Amino acid sequence: MTNAFSRGASLATLLLALASAGCQTAQAPPPATATRPSTAATERPLPDSIRWVEQSAEYVAALEQTYRLATSAVESAARGRAAGSWAVVLDADETVLNNARYQEERARVGLAFSAESWNAWVKRREATPLPGAEAFLSRVRRLGGKIAIVTNRLQSECDDTRAVFERFQLAYDAMLCRPDGGPSDKNPRFADVADGRTPAGAAPLTIVAFVGDNILDFPGKSQAIRSQGAPAFTEFGVRYFLLPNPMYGSWQ
Repeated sequence: MTNAFSRGASLATLLLALASAGCQTAQAPPPATATRPSTAATERPLPDSIRWVEQSAEYVAALEQTYRLATSAVESAARGRAAGSWAVVLDADETVLNNARYQEERARVGLAFSAESWNAWVKRREATPLPGAEAFLSRVRRLGGKIAIVTNRLQSECDDTRAVFERFQLAYDAMLCRPDGGPSDKNPRFADVADGRTPAGAAPLTIVAFVGDNILDFPGKSQAIRSQGAPAFTEFGVRYFLLPNPMYGSWQ
């Protein structure tokens, strides 16, 4: 009787100890859960400049407004001009093509622009047309104008750029990229368009409009214009049409 009781008491004690250990084990958090970093925690908040481009109605309105004004000006300038005798010149990035996704990807991980990452982005061919751009280019084409894209994308990136234009059926006659290792100054390329030295035309062309997002997208202009007073800006809204770009530019 005593031995049976002792064995029963020992068994009860053992079961109680095991149950207690099981409870403690169940309450302990898995080590992997405690050490796994959160993706959200590692992402950085976007700067307001990128958020404005990606999220604001004002940005889209400004693009549509500018392209509408440019269209009206070109329609007026085209009257009485022979088809193929005149042209418009546009920048590519943040003028015709939207690269905000590239800017976002870099900002999310706290990285700045680099030539290598930009080249990789261009090769992805994921830029998209900005609001208003396709309609403007199509209208120029229907009016009989030539379209020259003067971009500082490198010559080695030109084929990928053309592929994006063709994918979205964005009209153009000449794609003038910056020579690899060459200067970024666009003025010589503007002169080539006017003098008939590009695929846009073998004879001189009258350039009736320039469209860009950077002051350097306009002939002879630079950041110095800011201190030159109102007369230095008389062509803007008439022959020069500037699109907003708070993300990057020669102002930095």
